[in-house]
Amino acid sequence: MLAGPALATGNVIVLKPSEITPLTALRFADLVVEAGFPPGVVNIINGFGHTAGQAISEHPHISKVAFTGSTLVGKSPTIVFDDADLDQAAKWAAAGVFSNMGQMCVAGSRIFVQEGVCGEFVAKISAAAKALGNVSGDPFAEGTQHGPQISKIQVERVMSYIESGKAEGATVHVGGARIGNKGYFVQPTVFTDVKSDMKIAQEEIFGPVTAVFKFKAEEGMNLVLNFISAYVYITNHSNVPLSSEVIELANDTIYGLAAYVFSESIRGSLRVANALEAGSINSANLFDPGMPFGGYKQSGIGRELGEYAIESYTQAKSIHINLGIRL
Repeated sequence: MLAGPALATGNVIVLKPSEITPLTALRFADLVVEAGFPPGVVNIINGFGHTAGQAISEHPHISKVAFTGSTLVGKSPTIVFDDADLDQAAKWAAAGVFSNMGQMCVAGSRIFVQEGVCGEFVAKISAAAKALGNVSGDPFAEGTQHGPQISKIQVERVMSYIESGKAEGATVHVGGARIGNKGYFVQPTVFTDVKSDMKIAQEEIFGPVTAVFKFKAEEGMNLVLNFISAYVYITNHSNVPLSSEVIELANDTIYGLAAYVFSESIRGSLRVANALEAGSINSANLFDPGMPFGGYKQSGIGRELGEYAIESYTQAKSIHINLGIRL
C-alpha cells in the first residue's frame, strides 16, 4: 500500500522490509524486474531497523519516509447487534481476528455482542476458533489453515497477554495455550468476562486472541448493516445525537484504525459508523483500494489508498504572478 502510490506519482523508492520477513520483498524485486521497471526505480535493502532503517531515515537526500511499524497499531472493535445473522457474524468476526494468526493491525480483538444473543454468538465463534486450531501446522502443507506466529519474541508476547487476561480475572472460553511443543503455534483464543480496563482489552496483542463483551442497547438501537458488500466512509462524526453503551465501549481505546458492525438496519449503521472513532468501518477485512485507509488517534498519521495516498507522495506549490501591481 506504500509502494504503489509512491511509484504512481513518479517517485523512485527504497524499500526496507522487516528483518524477519525479507523474502517477500525479494520476491517483489523479482516481479519488478520481470515487469520491466528501469534499474534504480525500485530498490530493496534488507537489514535491521537500527542500522539500515536508521541510515535511510537520517539520509538528507531522501524526500519522504513512509513507515509502518509496531508503534502505530489498532484495537479494532466488532459490534454485533441482536438482529444480525449470527452465523455470518461469527464467521466474519473469526476471520477478522484469526486470519494471518491474528498478526494484523486491523484485527477485531474486541467483540461487543448485544446481551440477548451473546451466549449464542460466543458458542459459534468458539466453535470456529476450535476448528481452526485443529487444522494448524506447516503453512506450506495442504489443508493447513492456522500457521505459526512470526517469531519466538512474538509467540512469547502473545502468551504473556493470554496469561495477563487469566490473571486479571477474564475467562478463557476456548484456547489459551500453545499448540504442541514445537514451533510458534498459539491456539485461537476467545476470552469472556472481560473488563474494559484489562490489558487484553486495551493493548494490541497481534495474535489470535479476542475478548467478548456483552452490551445493552438503548430502545430503538437494534442497528446496523452487515457490510459484506458495502463500504462507509464518513468524514465528519461530530455532533452525533447518539449516546450508547456500546459506542462508549468501542471508543474506549487510544487507537482507532478499524471497526466492524453487524446488523440489518442501514439507517442505524450510518449512525453507528458516524459515532465510531475509526478510520474504516466494514464487515471484517474487506477493503476497497479506492478508499482511504488509516486511523484516528494513535493509530497512525495520514491515509493510504485512494486519492489521499496520492497526495502523500506529491508536493503542493503556490505560484503568484504579478500582472500589474507596482510599488
